[in-house]
Amino acid sequence: MKFLDQAKIHLRSGDGGDGVIAFRREKYIEFGGPDGGNGGKGGDIVFRAVENLNTLIDFRYAQHFRARKGGNGAGSDRTGAGAPDVVIHVPVGTEILDEDRATVLADLTRPGQSVVLLRGGDGGFGNAHYKSSTNRAPRRADKGWPGEERAVWLRLKLIADAGLVGLPNAGKSTFLAHVSAARPKIADYPFTTLHPQLGVVRLSATEEFVLADIPGLIEGAHEGAGLGDRFLGHVERCAVLIHLIDGAAGDVVRAWRTIRAELAAYGAGLADKPELLALNKSDAMTAREAAARRAALARAAGQKVALISAATGAGLAPLLRDAANAIAAARRARAA
Repeated sequence: MKFLDQAKIHLRSGDGGDGVIAFRREKYIEFGGPDGGNGGKGGDIVFRAVENLNTLIDFRYAQHFRARKGGNGAGSDRTGAGAPDVVIHVPVGTEILDEDRATVLADLTRPGQSVVLLRGGDGGFGNAHYKSSTNRAPRRADKGWPGEERAVWLRLKLIADAGLVGLPNAGKSTFLAHVSAARPKIADYPFTTLHPQLGVVRLSATEEFVLADIPGLIEGAHEGAGLGDRFLGHVERCAVLIHLIDGAAGDVVRAWRTIRAELAAYGAGLADKPELLALNKSDAMTAREAAARRAALARAAGQKVALISAATGAGLAPLLRDAANAIAAARRARAA
């Protein structure tokens, strides 16, 4: 299935049904009277988050959604039928943005969560509504109220507890494949990962978290270089970032600073999230190289640096435990 995380769609809720003018003509009712019914309500446009979707690809082929008009009223004081709502299913984590792509109209973060984005028009009144002691035979009926219409953007932000960030070829896909059942594409060239991948990391029978791997960033990603920074939105909801640095590449401090600068340029609080630093590919370095590069990176970042090998699994268990502790702390803070 092709991954798509942004889509523009056009919506229109249903118009209300029209009220009618009608009068009773019955044998034993001498003067009859008005009995025109009201129109029915137009259909709403409703968005609902469901668990079995993980892409917006359906909206590439269906971009226009329109609810039906409510039924017109009828004689004998009969109200028109209300039109059914149009329910649009989206993945959990979908944001609904206004056409300016900045104003958030709704954020669906829980399975089953729904929002009425556009309300259908109310039905018009029939002439029976206007009957009074001074107006015994009204000849007035109203048209139904029009529905609403607008274009919106859908933006998917994957729901993950931890996010993997780093330069291309830092070993993020290898890391994800080793610690979870995910099977991302792995190769020895940059930009192997072209769209985000999710995996579930199970530390024990009762402890697990979701890990997201996004395509690698390069210097200038916030200006569109490489694959740009559009996929960083998928780690905005993460409680902790795991920053992988290719230890075998040489200048590890520059690699760390490059990613930190891109996170800061992107904004959305990514630069302020808890970060776990990991010097990857320890199996491709000598012990002296690993120690020197780890020390240089720790001095520059001002925090401890884990020495790991995503290929062999060395050093992964303590790093995953630190990630799980950070996620648990974030959950407790949210609950409080």
